[in-house]
Amino acid sequence: MNIFIVLALAMGIILVLLKKKVPIGPAILTGGLFIWAVKAPEVHYLVSAARETVTMRRTFDLIAALYLVMCLEIELRTSGCLDGMVKALHRIFSSARVTLAIMPAFLGMLPSLGGARFSAPIVETAAKEANIDADHKAAINFWFRHIFEFSNPIIPGMIMAVSIAGVKYSDFIIHLGWMTVMAFACGWFVLIRPIKVDRDIAGEAQSEAEKHRYNVDLMLSLAPVIVNFGLAVFCGFDASAAMLAVVIGLLPVLYMTGRRVNVKNVFLGACDWKMLINVATILYFIQILTTTHVLDEIVYAFRTSPLPVPVIIAGVTFVIGVLTGMSQGHVAIIMPIVAALEPGSLNLAGIAMAFGIAGQMLTPTHMCLLVTIDYFKSDFFKTLKPILILEIMILSVFTVYTYFTY
Repeated sequence: MNIFIVLALAMGIILVLLKKKVPIGPAILTGGLFIWAVKAPEVHYLVSAARETVTMRRTFDLIAALYLVMCLEIELRTSGCLDGMVKALHRIFSSARVTLAIMPAFLGMLPSLGGARFSAPIVETAAKEANIDADHKAAINFWFRHIFEFSNPIIPGMIMAVSIAGVKYSDFIIHLGWMTVMAFACGWFVLIRPIKVDRDIAGEAQSEAEKHRYNVDLMLSLAPVIVNFGLAVFCGFDASAAMLAVVIGLLPVLYMTGRRVNVKNVFLGACDWKMLINVATILYFIQILTTTHVLDEIVYAFRTSPLPVPVIIAGVTFVIGVLTGMSQGHVAIIMPIVAALEPGSLNLAGIAMAFGIAGQMLTPTHMCLLVTIDYFKSDFFKTLKPILILEIMILSVFTVYTYFTY
């Protein structure tokens, strides 16, 4: 059977399972087992893939990094730093327009289990002095929350992409970092600039002691991201090593600043077995494609296609982003192909990441979009219209830039 027909059927299986609320890891693995059953139904391939998965350094680096990201989130949340950061920023950015853009962006940068639901009430408050409707507020919350998808070293999709594609952590962040700046600028031009504000918002009254504490909370919340970025970009640390240094280093700092956390709860509370199983099964799926030589067949089909490989990667990863609605989905499926086609290629990996993110931003399967629409009671299509315009803008610039620098 033609490999593209097999892939299409496998993607259909994955999509059906996701719609039935099956976790993404088992859903993708089921698709992988379907490919194995059709192309190479021999048990020794599954055994070999399992052995390679549990012995690869990449497996442990990736799982450790994601586990430590959750440890960091628990540290910041239970110490009160995240709440204090919100109050500090609300006071600092007393301009309604600035608050509308900055607050979702900040909260999207930090590891928070609150997701889009956490930033939505802040956008609602800041929009009280602005004459904008529910659809506009929902679009603002959704867009600005995701502008750091291209550059944040502690976002799971970024960690997985770097690990699977075989590119340097620091190089990949630098390669795509300008996209975050462009996403903010385009978002400001389309979503914020047209807003008419009657008067600036008044922040909650705070005593001098409260101001000081919230300012410290702000610094403590941002420091882990900045330090992690520095360790990854300038010191060449792996994802897990950088995260370990940040998580361990933050504990005495929190203690010295009077923000104690329960160390046991931090490390035990981060044991999210659902997440770990998802990652392990995704990595096993990748090894099944490798050991059965299906990945080689896909690579050969891409290379012999009349279309250029970057065009195919862009189109396929965009579709997968739409179908899965999450970075782990398009990263897990496309990045192994990218690594096989052009090992260590920042350009091809960047294309896969940029178009995959665009796909996940334009689909009803994206949980943040559903949460945002539910909170603001907005119309799905009216909320998504400016997001579509913004994606066309940044993908056009990205495509032109990549064409001349590939």
